[in-house]
Amino acid sequence: MIRIFKTVNDKLEEADSITKGSWIDLVSPTEDEIITMSEAYGIPVEFIKDPLDLNERPRTESEGTTTLIVLRTPQFSEEEEHVQFVTMPLGIIITEPVIITVSLRHNDIVDKFISGRVKNVHTAKKSRFVLQFFYNTSLTYLDYLKRINARTNSVENELHQSMKNEELIKLLDIEKSLVYFATSLKGNEIMMERLQRTIFMHLYPEDEDLFEDVIIENRQAIEMANVYTNILSGTMDAFASVISNNLNMVMKVLTSVTIVLMLPTLIASIYGMNVDLPLQNSAFSFGYIMILSVITTLVGVMFFFRKNWF
Repeated sequence: MIRIFKTVNDKLEEADSITKGSWIDLVSPTEDEIITMSEAYGIPVEFIKDPLDLNERPRTESEGTTTLIVLRTPQFSEEEEHVQFVTMPLGIIITEPVIITVSLRHNDIVDKFISGRVKNVHTAKKSRFVLQFFYNTSLTYLDYLKRINARTNSVENELHQSMKNEELIKLLDIEKSLVYFATSLKGNEIMMERLQRTIFMHLYPEDEDLFEDVIIENRQAIEMANVYTNILSGTMDAFASVISNNLNMVMKVLTSVTIVLMLPTLIASIYGMNVDLPLQNSAFSFGYIMILSVITTLVGVMFFFRKNWF
């Protein structure tokens, strides 16, 4: 799908035709659309196809006057049952007349621009436009990390009450999201540092300040992702130990009860044998046996109480 946008009177609007300074958004483009864009603007076909690979790493590549930037962006999907926070590549292709973005499916960052949540967007100012993508990507990472942390706290509260494997699996899914975020953020940082030394060496002062803000926000997101990952990993280990310890306590109690019940059973089994036994001719033998069973049971219970097995 191809959509065309351009800044008109300081407002981003969708256009019907492509003119100089336009922004072209490609979402899951067909083979014909890829060839059309490639031939129209002299873009290598690989520049358009590479960002469609979900495993594509953050990088930058130039050929002639065309530059490809692959940025890993955060994604949230309510339809996903397990890992709802993931990352996906967004290709930003800078050409002389236009800027093209390429993604396999609808991208949360692109949607922010299209919905008007990003202010002061100027598609003709290519460097600033790209930096705005970087900046809003970092801000979205920070926002999603806060939501992940809130979800972690909620699952921990559930785990305090239930101590079931389902809550641990939820924490494992959250940990996967944090690993995805931390890896993508680190890749983005390396890619941005390379850009800062190459095509973005000469910027306007306001754009330089924006680039510095991008680097700072991205590093903050990296630190936050690492902190949350370490905390979550420690929490999962602690809860796993608690669950294991609770299981040991249950097994210990059940073992104690089994041993205590075995004592009167043992006495009854002995006096149930068809051989000569003490007290077998006594009129009070049943009472004596019951008293002996009760005494041995009480002794067993007292022994395990002293051992703190109950």
